[in-house]
Parts: sequence; structure tokens; C-alpha cells
Amino acid sequence: MLHQAAFLLHCLPLVMGQYDICKSWVTTDDGPMWEFYACQPKAVPMKDYATVRVDPSGITCGNPPERFCTHENPYLCSDECDASNPDLAHPPKLMFDKEDEGLATYWQSVTWSRYPEPLVANITLSWNKSIELTDDIVVTFEYGRPTMMMLEKSLDNGRTWHPYQYYADDCNEAFGMQARRVRDLSATSANRVICTEDYSRWVGSKKEKNVRFEVRDRFAIFAGPELKNMDNLYTRLESAKGLKDFFTVTDLRLRLLRPALGGTYVQRENLYKYFYAVSNIEVTGRCKCNLHANLCTFREGSLQCECEHNTTGQDCGRCKKNFRSKSWRAGSYLPRPNGSPNVCAAPNFGNCECYGHSNRCSFIDFLNLVTCISCKHNTRGQHCQHCRLGYYRNSSAELDDENVCIDCNCNRIGSVANRCNDTGYCECKEGGVTGPKCDECLSGYYWRQGCSPNVCDDELLICQNGGTCYENQRCLCPPGFKGVLCEQSKCQGETQECDAASDLCLSPVAFLVSTLGLQIRFLLNL
Repeated sequence: MLHQAAFLLHCLPLVMGQYDICKSWVTTDDGPMWEFYACQPKAVPMKDYATVRVDPSGITCGNPPERFCTHENPYLCSDECDASNPDLAHPPKLMFDKEDEGLATYWQSVTWSRYPEPLVANITLSWNKSIELTDDIVVTFEYGRPTMMMLEKSLDNGRTWHPYQYYADDCNEAFGMQARRVRDLSATSANRVICTEDYSRWVGSKKEKNVRFEVRDRFAIFAGPELKNMDNLYTRLESAKGLKDFFTVTDLRLRLLRPALGGTYVQRENLYKYFYAVSNIEVTGRCKCNLHANLCTFREGSLQCECEHNTTGQDCGRCKKNFRSKSWRAGSYLPRPNGSPNVCAAPNFGNCECYGHSNRCSFIDFLNLVTCISCKHNTRGQHCQHCRLGYYRNSSAELDDENVCIDCNCNRIGSVANRCNDTGYCECKEGGVTGPKCDECLSGYYWRQGCSPNVCDDELLICQNGGTCYENQRCLCPPGFKGVLCEQSKCQGETQECDAASDLCLSPVAFLVSTLGLQIRFLLNL
């Protein structure tokens, strides 16, 4: 009976779809145990979990109220946008609402009343979580598709942005790029950023509302037109550099650069018909869980993978505590059909625990003990539980954390050696050196390739005769004085004659007395 149950569970991944199950209970020669598989959440509409932002400030119509017209009726400008009236307002949330049959609700921008200043609007969708696209992104425009726009992506929650696709009625004029189609790309260029003219030219039909980012067409390069050869797609996603990341985003940004023109040039006499209106944005994808989870839940305003394989984190991006016997790895689609789960495992070194900093142990016969060897992450000791010289324990990290040991970073000039105590304080040389890293000086010393005693200061070593102290290193003496503290006059010799370089050594009275003394000595010698 147990064997039958195990067989059914083992077959479930094939019944429920690929990568739906992370593990199953099977029997082996060593008894029943868990068998693990690579797994991922199902694809769902992701717009329900996104936050949306429209900028710049004031780009949404209705404040103040504004009238507008359409390209079909360019001179019947009786429609109005008024943010204070719910029936006439067009806020950003209407891009994601459920619409009644036959009644479109949409966000709308202000009209192009400031022409020729560009009418530019940004629509940003953020998930605060890595997601993987599984189907086309579809943006539905009311009253005409833009003649120029960009789709951008971010992989770091909006800190940096990268072009995803360009759209224009003339790619060469708008972006200096040759127009291309996704279906014309090859296996080696499947992740190329292109400019397309398929969605920007005026066709005069209300049915032509959608703008696409063609995910399925890029998948079809590997899986075939009907996406039947998924084995090949998964293999290429795993092996082709950058391909998997190409379909991964944390944020999307739609940059609307020029509105629909109705197939003509801008008619300045009627600018009320130029604006943007978006009724719907469809984004289909799944939470990126690095093939370590088959469920993703929305908790406290954020998506979170329900991690398996002893992993943890929002994207299952690290091993759980006590399961770090080797470095974390994402799961793999290969080998087919179940992939490689790359499960995080607890150390299995007999009685030896290396806290995930070593993969090998050695038995020392004459000491009768097992010890970890080749400790990583700047650790040392029998269990890799201590820090190497030049490092100290990170008190906020667990022993199995890769960042458990922090560099002492002692100043080479001021410290005895690059080693420190358990709190990170280095051993400083004598002679006024101080500070946690031995890069500071005690009072009465100044730093200059080490600590040297102050030559002068404002308390004990005061520059004399009007001298000024320069950075505690030397006195700047006035004319006529010299010495470390400007304590010496430049006038020298028994004759009390003044140094030729100074005319300020003797006052007129002192000079007269000196001169009379010389004359008296001369008369006595006669």
C-alpha cells in the first residue's frame, strides 16, 4: 500500500503540470523518505499585486477641470475631465479595475495644451518582489495609441532602469534604431532590445487599441509557434546567459513620449485632442522563487514565496539557519523532467559541525577528534567557530552566517599588526596613537604618517612674540624672530648688531644705548 501511495505521489508532478510539486514521499531501500524536485508557482495575473504610480505631478487630468475631444470628432470638444466629480474623473486606479460590459474606464492625462513642450507621462508598476513574465504584456489605450513610447524594466526595485522595448511610428527618427519584429529574432538574439513600429502607426480604427511586449513570441523561438517544445525552452532558459533574467522584473515603467496624432502632424489650432488614455494593463507571470517554492502568497502588502528545500527569504534566496553546509544555489530546470532542486542541507560530518564554513572534515588519529578543514568566510578553528587573525566576530550574525567575521581594518601605520579584539578594536602603537582602528591621536599629538607630539598649541606650547600655531606642527614666526616657538630673536653676537635680514630686532632706544656703549668702550681703550 505504501509503495502504491509513493508511486501516485511520484507521478503527481506529471499529472498536475511541470514543477508544481516540490517534494513527494517515496520508499527506498533505506526506508521511506522525501524526494525533492525543482518547483515554481503557477502563472497568474500580476496586476492585482502591483502598486501603480503616475508622474510627473499634475499629469493626470481633472485638476483643474479640462475639456477634451477625440480624433474621430476633433471639433466636438464637449467631453470633460474633472477630478472632483467621480463620474468625470480618470484616476490611475481605473487602469486596473474590472470594467462592465461595453463601458471602458481609463486613466487619462492632461491635453497637450503646452505644445511644443513635450507631453511626457510615466506609468510605473512595482511589485517589491522579483517576478518572471510568462505571457505578453498588453497595454490598452483609448482614443489612440502613442506614436512614441518606451517600456523599461528594473531588477532592483526601481533603483536602476533598463530599456525593454521601444515603440514608434518611425523608429529611426524617434530613437535612431532600425525597426524590427520579435518574430524575426534568432536563438542568439532572443533577449535583444528592439524598436517596433507595429503598434504606433495610426490605422483609424477604434479596435486598434493594444500595445504588446511579446513574451510568447520570444518563447516561441525555442519552443515552437504553439509552445509545444517546452523542454527546449527550459533548457535554453537554464543555459543561455542572461535569458532567464531578461524575463525577470521587479518593476515596469511605461514612458509615454508622444501621443496619438491621428495620422497627421500636430494641429496647433486644436490641442484638446492630444492626450493619453490607458484603460487596462495586463501582466501575466509568477513569483520568482528560484525553483524552491510552488506557492506564493500576498501578505502585509507584499508577495512572499512559501519556500521549500530548506530555503528562506522573499525569493527563497538563501539557506535556512543550520542548513548551510554548502553555498546556496537556485534550483535548475535540468535535467528534465523534474530538474535539480539543489536542496539546502544540514552538515553531515558525523559529530563535526562546521557551521556551513567548510565542506570537508578530517580525523586526527593521535588526538582522536574530527576537525573541519579549509574553513571559509575568514573563519578558523576545529568547527570554524573562530575568526582568522585580522578579523573579529560580527555580534549581530549567527555562527553559520557567511558574514560572521568582519575585517579588523586596522590602520597599518598606527597599529602593531592587523589584528583586533572581540569588539573590533585594534592594538595601537605607543606614542600617542589611539582610536578603534589606530588612526587617531591622543590630545597633544597630531597625525602625520603616524602620531607626533604637538610642536605648538593653544595651551602649553604657545608660540611666542606674536607667532601663530599652524596645525599644531610649527609656529609661523613674525619678522625678526625664530626658533621652535619663535622664542629667539634673529639679532645675534656680542655687538648686539641686528641681523641684516631684519630691521625690527632692536627698538630705536635699544639701538642708541648700544651705540653709546660702543663709543665709551672705544674711548677707554685709547
